[in-house]
Amino acid sequence: MRLSTKGRYAVTAMLDLALNGNDGPVTLADISENQGISLSYLEQLFASLRAKGLVRGVRGPGGGYYLGRAADEISVADVICAVDEWVELTRCNPRPSSADIQRAMTHSLWDDLSQQIYIFLTDISLEDLVRRGLEREDRGGKGAKVANLLGLNDQAA
Repeated sequence: MRLSTKGRYAVTAMLDLALNGNDGPVTLADISENQGISLSYLEQLFASLRAKGLVRGVRGPGGGYYLGRAADEISVADVICAVDEWVELTRCNPRPSSADIQRAMTHSLWDDLSQQIYIFLTDISLEDLVRRGLEREDRGGKGAKVANLLGLNDQAA
């Protein structure tokens, strides 16, 4: 799994959408302002996110974006995979040199690491990120207010 700035920005934008999408669609201009990500870059990211069904758009005045599924059904891995292509970390040379042979010896290590990162990120949903953030804020005294605004206190099990 490739972890890039593109993936990080996509997760940040999706988290903004999860936090602010309860009162209506969120515009890319709002996300751009909130997160400091250029509008044109967000447009590219959201085209990929929309194609994978992770967001849905509403056109016209008052339009913007909603999450395509519930926040607890969208994993961080889903978001990253929607905007980043899988990248093979090793390449095999048809006429290997001793350096190629050494690289091949580490092939399974990098494959295993990539798989572990994917599993880790699959187990974290957008809702998990929201809750973690609220817990941190709560320790600072602000989380209860934000949780009430988002209606998360009513959803807690």
